[in-house]
Amino acid sequence: MMGVLKGMRVVEGSAFVAIPLAGMTLAQMGADVIRFDRLEGGLDHHRWPVTQDGKSLFWAGLNKGKRSIAIDMRHPRGREIITEIICAPGPDAGLFLTNLRVRGWMDHETLSIRRPDLVMVTLLGDRHGHPAVDYTVNPAVGFPDATGPEGSADPVAHVLPAWDCIAGNMAVTGLLAAERHRLRTGQGQSVEITLKDVAAAMLGNLGIIGEVAVNGVDRPKNGNALYGAYGQDFVCADGERVMVIGLTDRQWRGLVEVTGSGAAIAALEAELGTSLADEGARWLHRARITAILAPWFAANRVAEFGAAFDKAGVTWSLFRSFARALAEDPDFSLQNPIFAEIDQPGIGRYPVPGSPFAFSAAGREPPAPAPLLGQHTEEILADVAGLPGGEIARLFDEGIVKGA
Repeated sequence: MMGVLKGMRVVEGSAFVAIPLAGMTLAQMGADVIRFDRLEGGLDHHRWPVTQDGKSLFWAGLNKGKRSIAIDMRHPRGREIITEIICAPGPDAGLFLTNLRVRGWMDHETLSIRRPDLVMVTLLGDRHGHPAVDYTVNPAVGFPDATGPEGSADPVAHVLPAWDCIAGNMAVTGLLAAERHRLRTGQGQSVEITLKDVAAAMLGNLGIIGEVAVNGVDRPKNGNALYGAYGQDFVCADGERVMVIGLTDRQWRGLVEVTGSGAAIAALEAELGTSLADEGARWLHRARITAILAPWFAANRVAEFGAAFDKAGVTWSLFRSFARALAEDPDFSLQNPIFAEIDQPGIGRYPVPGSPFAFSAAGREPPAPAPLLGQHTEEILADVAGLPGGEIARLFDEGIVKGA
């Protein structure tokens, strides 16, 4: 594999979303990412969604382009080999990503005895050492109470594991920053990040903590409205539901122009004594604006206004299911250069995405399949751990390692 990170070797011990995502992100930029798992597979090896015969589409999706070794992590020799792989020599090696909280043989203090310049990035649940997943962190920080239909009292947990996705990319950032520091100083280090701290940081970064602490506002549910500006969903004459955004001045002017609502909006401004050119004013008076626009959408079909919206620079989209998006949107097809059809062992042929990055210096690499569990065990033992053939055969015979 080519890519801007060609030559870098990263070892990954992980489960679920964030760290597998981090490893895959690095692999899709050209790094050699080695994932080690238990002989029977990790905690996420059979995670849903799965095929009809139980093969995990989730695992295949988050491990594209990696190498896999299956090893008995309870056996002393298995642990020694994992240590040898993590700490294998080389200026572009000694990089370790994990969310497996293993104290003793697999913590930074112990591993750095073997390789002092080791860079180890560890994702934890919270800063107190408690376990956490996206679906517990999200309720804890308040988003479900601000999500859902206006007036509803029921919390709505988001289906997207947003904190996992952000944490995974922060783990990439942490590893590359620590590796840059090592290049300049020769020093390795431990980098820790917690899932809850990721959520807490974003809560502050988005101004929500300030909104509570300074303004005393605990944001209520606002349905599909875009907070702080104008954005709303509408049902059209053909039954389609669309989302339209009036965040910027250009978006707002285009929306008013195409819907022919200029006179009604001007009359509303005169009545209110305010200019709706201000996005905050659009938010405060969103119900009155929606009352003006809703009849227009109810009388028009998407096919009748879609092209005009695009020409006027209106930002809008249809509401689609996953299946409908895949069927209708060319951005989820082979027309989009990030996608390619691959044969995923054990699953079959289907379209998968590669890296969304387009590096001018490296070109775009097509996506590679995820490995079968243990697919690269023998070559990793030989090429990375440096074990002789006789010992490798013995490890297989004794059941300490296995192949695909």
